[in-house]
Amino acid sequence: MDITLIIVIAAIALIGIYLWSTYNGLVRLNVRVDEAWSDITVQLKRRADLIPNLIETVKGYASHEREVFDAVTKARAATISPETLAHPAAAGAAEDGFHTAMKSLFAVAEAYPQLQASQNFLSLQQELTDTEDKIMASRRFYNGGVSELNIKIKQFPQTLFVRGLGFKEREFFEVADLAAIQEPPTVKF
Repeated sequence: MDITLIIVIAAIALIGIYLWSTYNGLVRLNVRVDEAWSDITVQLKRRADLIPNLIETVKGYASHEREVFDAVTKARAATISPETLAHPAAAGAAEDGFHTAMKSLFAVAEAYPQLQASQNFLSLQQELTDTEDKIMASRRFYNGGVSELNIKIKQFPQTLFVRGLGFKEREFFEVADLAAIQEPPTVKF
């Protein structure tokens, strides 16, 4: 066998192994990012399920605060709408509105000492805080996966062919007002 033929076959085999390995790595990262986004949507839905109970509890003590309840209800709906859950940028914008509305709700709650002593309210508040922590952890995991995927897509020589295979950069889940979400909403007793 001619040495040139062996070198050509070896080069083709190495290129094939490289392409196979790169493709599978990108598929794995893409699935990890999809899974991380799914975790975020699960936590957003869990939080949205807690909000009506929290509103009803506060309503029992402060029924005249209609605008606050409406704002929280609208913000809740925005965080779980199909359009929001399909796009990280839209989810980030909805999170800004949600946190503003929740601050208003907890400001109302501060005006009612008997509400602050309600076991139901305290339990709901603890569940909400726990869920916010899970959302923050899920967001970090998602953004880490997006970062890893985007880096791999942009690196040379992958950048020459990965877009042709259907891979594209993903959006980070970022919130415009980062200070608003650094800590979950709390009520001070």
